[in-house]
Amino acid sequence: MLEFYQQMAQTLQQGSAVLATVVNVTGSVPREVGAKMLVCRDRAIGTIGGGAGEAKVIRQALEVLATGEKQFVEIDLSGALQRETQGVCGGAMQVWLERWSGDKAIKLLEQIIDILSSGKCGTLVTPFLGDSQPYLEIGDNKPQRHREAAFREILMPLPTLLIVGAGHVAVPLAAMAAMIGFRVTVVDDRHEFASQERFPQATAVIAQPLTLALKCALNSQYIALVTRGIQHDLEALRFLLKTPAQYIGMIGSRKRVRLVCQQLQQEGYPPEVLASLYAPIGLDIGALTPEEIAVSICAELIKVRRGGTGKSLSNAVARSMTNYV
Repeated sequence: MLEFYQQMAQTLQQGSAVLATVVNVTGSVPREVGAKMLVCRDRAIGTIGGGAGEAKVIRQALEVLATGEKQFVEIDLSGALQRETQGVCGGAMQVWLERWSGDKAIKLLEQIIDILSSGKCGTLVTPFLGDSQPYLEIGDNKPQRHREAAFREILMPLPTLLIVGAGHVAVPLAAMAAMIGFRVTVVDDRHEFASQERFPQATAVIAQPLTLALKCALNSQYIALVTRGIQHDLEALRFLLKTPAQYIGMIGSRKRVRLVCQQLQQEGYPPEVLASLYAPIGLDIGALTPEEIAVSICAELIKVRRGGTGKSLSNAVARSMTNYV
């Protein structure tokens, strides 16, 4: 959401806009609670799912932009024939519309951006009733207010992805990972490869020996080893396997992975620790080119982050269709 709030702050410098936030969902819907879209007079930024439901929200948002009267919008995606619906996903969405404008709103956005950029945490509270405006709760500095009907959104920094190795796969991987919402750090011992020009999407690019560079990235939750050889894998894993990273993936053939794990096991690393390694890295989609391999890795990152299965969605549809044949 960092980029969205940055765009929102820039937009409000030019005038008012309406923030549309998904605050409740039931059943199957295209977006999750907290998804946002900013509606201006001539355009919309972001999406809450597209289609007729989003078109309805945009129409209502333009009214809110003119009147300032915040409101809920109900999007019926049940596909029921007996009533007007906006889609056939099977569920329903409730969207909150509120006009944002002026210096106070811009200052609040600057605080939100600071939280998301600096690794802090906070809660954005959006009251539904009365004339109350959105506000932040940060740490123990919480306003003493009566319990109110409100949408409370926890602001968390972006998850971090440490890419170890700055070769051919690392370039598209860094770009795609940044696109899907990761703060990217790239480390490599080669100055000619590890440069900000080569990785413009990265938050940090560190050109140092791995043993030094990895100490600068202790807080990375996700780690992708795309190094140029087994010795570099071993050097990195001896350090990284002792960190609390949620995901450590290593590129390479099955033989390379087996040799690395055998060596680490001989050095005393427990089998259960080695079993937690995602190696070979990525989902099996038949990837061959660096760009395809980057897609495979990012798909696995999303799977781990969101708790997916990695299975083809069409399999479930095919099984359900047998009931109608």
